[in-house]
Amino acid sequence: MIEKVLHQGNLLLAYRQVLANKGSAGVDSMPVHELAAHLRVNQDALALAIRGGQYLPQPILGVEIPKSNGQKRLLGIPTVTDRLLQQAVNQTIAPLFELEFKQHSYGFRPNRNAQQAVWQAQKNIHAGYQHIIDIDLKNFFDEVDHCLLLQLVYRKVTCPLVLRLIRKWLRAPILIGGMLTKRRKGVPQGSPLSPLLSNILLHELDKELEKQGLRYVRYADDFSVYTKSESEARQVGNNLFLFLKNKLRLPINREKSGIRRPVDFQILGHRFVPTYRKGDKGQYQLVVAEKAWVRLKQNLKGITRKTAPSALEQRIQQLKEVQRGWVNYFRLASIQGKLKQVDSWLRNRLRHCIWHDWKKADRKRKNLIRLGVSMDQAYAWSQTRKGGWAVAQSPILVTTITLKRLVKKGYESLLDYYKQVSPQLNEPLYTRPVRTVV
Repeated sequence: MIEKVLHQGNLLLAYRQVLANKGSAGVDSMPVHELAAHLRVNQDALALAIRGGQYLPQPILGVEIPKSNGQKRLLGIPTVTDRLLQQAVNQTIAPLFELEFKQHSYGFRPNRNAQQAVWQAQKNIHAGYQHIIDIDLKNFFDEVDHCLLLQLVYRKVTCPLVLRLIRKWLRAPILIGGMLTKRRKGVPQGSPLSPLLSNILLHELDKELEKQGLRYVRYADDFSVYTKSESEARQVGNNLFLFLKNKLRLPINREKSGIRRPVDFQILGHRFVPTYRKGDKGQYQLVVAEKAWVRLKQNLKGITRKTAPSALEQRIQQLKEVQRGWVNYFRLASIQGKLKQVDSWLRNRLRHCIWHDWKKADRKRKNLIRLGVSMDQAYAWSQTRKGGWAVAQSPILVTTITLKRLVKKGYESLLDYYKQVSPQLNEPLYTRPVRTVV
């Protein structure tokens, strides 16, 4: 198996993936774009050390990033060389495990995504399974037991050199604030192998749930179980708590876990609201959770900050990238009304940027005249003492810097793009059973 890992074609695929993922430098400060030159000089020595069992990974760089709840998440960033090798190992061993992974596991797997997980959750609810066991694993990636995980990996991977590499990566110390800390549990978030290793461990949970004949949805460490009664939900929840604690050695966050009804339940940034149409009793439509709206507006605000030194075309291009990614993720939800409001607010933000870029009164007057405003009005508005945000929402800019003119500059509204990609408004995307493709 180690020869498959070190095969030139496999390493080339791994290199392209690492390059595409970009990412920060590790403890050796080597950026991704220098990896090719490094490999040209050191690839043979690297392969020789791996085949001889002498390769030692470098420490992981620990970086704390803020979470939406105000707390911080610790990311572990391996060096680009280790990321390349981990990606090569991942490409080699993932197909062995993919054959056994369950249908309702959707995270970090080929041809599966978060939208399919959300759609399956809605399908379960509409089938009458409306008492939902929502379990939050406490610091999952920091709590994974190395011995248990390696035992599960050994079932499919018998090559001692590959196993040694995985074990060394798991045990590599982490550099936090200039101090090296030993690691005896956990898989670093930021490693190409982490998603596969987390699925290997939680596959044991999937098997237990299917053994009990339960309906569930799992996306990486985010999972929920669907039952028809509260008493059944309590019994299943207690059994799962014991299974996770005793078999998988994973703690549960009791504050964030519990039995939910659909209106109190959120999954992957989505929530459910009842439909009140005649004949739709017990049916729920998908909407976007409030936190996701707040994050979207924060991102859009950052791009359309008037003091940011960006040309209008550059701002619009950045907006398009953020908007398309967000809408693609939430395309199953019913969000037309809210998108219309955000679009109106965003266009006023762009008008505010344009008004601020004009700066001097004389330039404002000339530009307003070019846009068709009379000389008297243009002079009056160029001398106004109103704030820029008030001017952006006033008729003088709304009727001159129109939607049509913004579109000519490349602007695309959230609502228009949503209408293109949403299966709510087009042909359904998930009418057929999900197949596992290896």
